[in-house]
Amino acid sequence: MDEIEARVLDYLDDKLQAESDLDSLDDLLATLQNQHGLLQQQLHDAQQHLQSAKDDAREHNASLQEQARAFHAEQADIERRLLAITDSETSDEAVPRFEAALDQLQHLDVAHAYLELLKEVDDLSSEAQTQLQTSNEAALAPYKQLRTLHTRLLRLQDDAEGAAPHLLHHVGQITRALRSQILDAFSSDLEGILKRLGWPTPKASIPSHLREEWDSAITKLLELQTPELDGMHFSASPGDKIKLPAVLFPLEVLVEPLEMRFRYHFEGDKPTNRIDRPEYFLSHITALLNDYSGFMADHVQPVLLRHFRGTDIALNTVYIDATSAFITALLPMLRTKIGALLPKVAGQPQLLSHLMHEVMNFDTTIREEWRYDGGYGVEGWNGLSWEFLVQADWFGRWLQVEKDFALARYQTIVDAPDFGDLDYESVDPKATKPTKGAIRVNDLLETITDRYRPLASFSQKLRFVVEIQIAIFDKLHERLQSNLEAYLTMTTSFGRAVGGVTKEEQEKLLGLEGLERLCKTYGSADYLERAMRDWSDDVFFLDIWEELQDRARKASNIGNMTVADVAERTSSTVASGTDGGALFDETAGWYSRLRIRSEKIITDTLGNNVREALRPYRHINPWASLTSASASSNLSITAELDPLVTHLDRTLSFLSRALAPAPLRRITRAALATISTFLWDNVLGRHRFSTAGAAQLTADLAAICRVIDTHVGSGVAEAGLRKCLEGAQLVGLPVKGGKATIKSPTKKNDEEGEDDWDAWDGDAEDPGQDEKPIASKSDGEELGLWEVEKRLFSDNQAARDVLEELGMETLTENEARTVLGRRVELSG
Repeated sequence: MDEIEARVLDYLDDKLQAESDLDSLDDLLATLQNQHGLLQQQLHDAQQHLQSAKDDAREHNASLQEQARAFHAEQADIERRLLAITDSETSDEAVPRFEAALDQLQHLDVAHAYLELLKEVDDLSSEAQTQLQTSNEAALAPYKQLRTLHTRLLRLQDDAEGAAPHLLHHVGQITRALRSQILDAFSSDLEGILKRLGWPTPKASIPSHLREEWDSAITKLLELQTPELDGMHFSASPGDKIKLPAVLFPLEVLVEPLEMRFRYHFEGDKPTNRIDRPEYFLSHITALLNDYSGFMADHVQPVLLRHFRGTDIALNTVYIDATSAFITALLPMLRTKIGALLPKVAGQPQLLSHLMHEVMNFDTTIREEWRYDGGYGVEGWNGLSWEFLVQADWFGRWLQVEKDFALARYQTIVDAPDFGDLDYESVDPKATKPTKGAIRVNDLLETITDRYRPLASFSQKLRFVVEIQIAIFDKLHERLQSNLEAYLTMTTSFGRAVGGVTKEEQEKLLGLEGLERLCKTYGSADYLERAMRDWSDDVFFLDIWEELQDRARKASNIGNMTVADVAERTSSTVASGTDGGALFDETAGWYSRLRIRSEKIITDTLGNNVREALRPYRHINPWASLTSASASSNLSITAELDPLVTHLDRTLSFLSRALAPAPLRRITRAALATISTFLWDNVLGRHRFSTAGAAQLTADLAAICRVIDTHVGSGVAEAGLRKCLEGAQLVGLPVKGGKATIKSPTKKNDEEGEDDWDAWDGDAEDPGQDEKPIASKSDGEELGLWEVEKRLFSDNQAARDVLEELGMETLTENEARTVLGRRVELSG
């Protein structure tokens, strides 16, 4: 109580702190009374809820007790009855006996259901048998019911994990037997009509009075088969055993006499049955298609459309299209024939290869000319070859046969005596000439491509590429590489000592004979590299490449090879997953490197030969002693230059026929660079020149230019020797300026048939003698030696100006000063 009083006092102290608070005392009392009323009401409601909960708890407790008493009573009653039924004294004894009784009842119930089902099956079969005696059409209704029952049992059997195999077998046996009876009856009706038509006459036609009977006979057979077609799903995916589309019953009847004719001709000892001529029976099938496709389109197609229109079956071309259905009906006889023929030719590689090639050609004909898709839609029909190579596992044997044949043919090409001869006839005259062996190897590989091009399997195509084509490319590359290494070994001093090569033989290898040998390697590598680049752009190989990239992104293995193995043999972009690349990148890269290396060796060999041929030329020094008189009497080239000109003439004559213009120019430019450097360092940069000496040097340069222009093309020599030509022009400037009558030192005099050197008749010993100066580009006046010397040594800008007026583009100011300083008039 003290606590309540304390709280009241605290409340009043809080509310009444000043005299003015007494004025609100009435409001305070009213508020307290309202709050007190609310609390009283809440207390009352809580007491009512509590009482209600107590009442519900008592009722629930009473209900549970009543249920417990009822349960115990019922349990006691069950135990009494169980003991009485099982004649047992305790519950432990009674329960097993009762469960055994229940099992017996369940078995009895199942047996009763089985009997009911068997009775229904027997009734439907008996009804169908009875209807067959009067009307074939009437037998379809009970057969369809029996077929539906059998289909339902198949599904239940799967759900029940194979619980009733004997029942299912019995029902299936009765269903198949009834189907056979109905099929025989319906087939007999159709066969009767065909006999009246004279079938299998290619020109058979359905007369109007038999049209209704014809349509009815075909429709009945289709009706009989429709339940089977509705539930049929077939595929030809590489991982599954192939499930073939069904042959339509009417087509089976139509094809039966054709099959008898086929077996007559291509089984037994008939002349047409030859294991080395599979094209005989394959072409016979295509002949049947040509003969009877019109009949199918005119008389079978309308019935198929009427019967299957609006059903799911109509989506499958092998059922809705009469020609496709006819092809489907003809293929089983081919499967039987090929399956019997393969074991006979398995031990004879040529016959096996020929058989598979003809079967693939047949597949292509059926797919492309007859538009047969086998019922697989956009996936397309893989063909009989796929069925035997993949499903029957003949691919490994056939691949080995093709590989052995290709390698044997390759070895024959390699062993041919003209394998290494350059072929000047088979390629464009302006193209690099390959060897005959390289062309034959390429032809061999193209033939191999044609043999496996019709294959439907990607993995099989890839194995042909890797195991045969790329393998042969590698073999030929190794051979060309070894030939190149052998050449390098024999042309070195160490190789000559080790290999027993004589000096004379080595000189031949370093000469034209060696260049020819190098050109064979270069030409073969260039030809095969371009062939592989062209192959990579072929649609066939592009498809393989795109499929290869797609599979490499999705899996770590492709067929029986890893992605890394495939990338090593084809292209590194396969493993990296980047775009670009091509199927023969790696192999083409090897040939490209071989081509580049061969060209470099040709260039180095020609450069070495050029330097050796110029060796006598460097040791002569008539340049300052030549006078105008001696020069005028000796306008031919210097004798010491004859070895170079002769060598260039012979070498470039051969190279111009063996190489395309582009590599020929590259090699010639390198040789010209060697000549230019040699002449600049050992002649222009070492000796002093009179006017006549410079004229003789220019004549020698002109001779070199003429022989190169003859074989390589105009302008190549002048561009390569421009520095030396400008140096000779500068060091041969006339002493006095005047009007020029100079002709190009590289042109022939049309009237006299010899070089016109009148422009170079100035006498170095007599500066006062009339000379023929060089034209100035700026004002048409001619520049003489002294004026050029004055301006050239004045300053760099003046030197550049005078060189530009002289038309010199290559010489620098310092080089021009050095060369001009070699003039005898300026040497002091």
